[in-house]
Amino acid sequence: MAKQIPILATRFAYIDWMRGLACVIMFQAHCYDSWLNPEARQSALYRWSQEASTLPAPIFIFLSGLSLALVTERLWRKGVAPNRIARRTILRGAAILALGILFRLQEYVLGYPKSPWTDMFRVDVLNILGLSIMLMSALCWLIARLLTPKPLINTSVGLSDGVPLTTFRHRVIFVALLTAALIALATPPLWTTHRPRWLPWQLETYLNGVHTFNQPQHWLFAIFPWSGFAFVGLAIGFLLFSDFARRHEVRMFALLGATGILAGALSWCLDALPIRFYAVYDYWHSHPAFFLMRCGVLLVLLFLIYAWCRWGLAQQGFSPMIQLGKTSLLVYWVHMEFVYGRFSILPKRGCTIAKATAGLIVIFAAMLALSICRTRWKKRAPTATVLRVDASDAAATAGSL
Repeated sequence: MAKQIPILATRFAYIDWMRGLACVIMFQAHCYDSWLNPEARQSALYRWSQEASTLPAPIFIFLSGLSLALVTERLWRKGVAPNRIARRTILRGAAILALGILFRLQEYVLGYPKSPWTDMFRVDVLNILGLSIMLMSALCWLIARLLTPKPLINTSVGLSDGVPLTTFRHRVIFVALLTAALIALATPPLWTTHRPRWLPWQLETYLNGVHTFNQPQHWLFAIFPWSGFAFVGLAIGFLLFSDFARRHEVRMFALLGATGILAGALSWCLDALPIRFYAVYDYWHSHPAFFLMRCGVLLVLLFLIYAWCRWGLAQQGFSPMIQLGKTSLLVYWVHMEFVYGRFSILPKRGCTIAKATAGLIVIFAAMLALSICRTRWKKRAPTATVLRVDASDAAATAGSL
């Protein structure tokens, strides 16, 4: 009989492992993009590297929603009032947004005088992560307040005023999926025919990623469509913490994997339709069908990583993926400066594949070492008394990226 892994241990393992996988994919994409010379950039390796680079951002944003569901659920089960939960999670989102702004300011200062001042207003993944967490927190608070004005306390029957906890979960799942769908549907017009041109570009770029260009850029991170992945993650998170999922965890993850495959198939079918619902059709960047495809990929990955963590070797001894996943925000911030910034360890656009790969190995090892040091330091640091969370909450939210 296969050894059963405790549900909570497995749950945190797959979250961290998936986040760690996103870190590794991000490392290779950034290293090859920054260091390969023009000749090497024509190779199949580079093309596949950049194709893979489309995965980390959706993974990070999706997992932010899933982690928020986990933390919110645990706080509700402790009887924490909706206002306090919202304040804690909104402040966390605001802190990440502030870090995103600080990161752009740091890059401008370190890159001066070559960096244009407009780079300080470029929307990075940290910005959209922070905003998404704040929006999801506000949504959960609103639903909680509509259901009951009292603190949400889990009992054998339901909430303190008789409203079942399952009712709250179902509401959040439905509204979160509806919000994600609306974000995906609104993206094409906000990128093309109904752009909010009346806004200053510093604000418009948060909606569609236009920045200083004449049209929105798919490689920039805007609410439309990127926040949609967070709301999908929020819905999946509450679904996984339902009573049915707790009793039939393996079946639930298998169903999510199958749903991901169906979502991908439906996306291709929608793309093949002769009918076009938007004036400007761009499947690979802004179309809702492409958003559906990427959500399907995320669900399939979630199932595969869960299976690897439960039955594979993911938790046999030390796992670099899980370790990186615990400190993804830190390694993201630091590696950028040593790959793209002034302190790049190799000459930009001047390396062969072999040399860039060697640099990638160095970056991976250095970030892993930094992650280990950070984890050990946190274990020795005194426990905070303000907004303190327990170890499981910290494990879920430490890598908000």
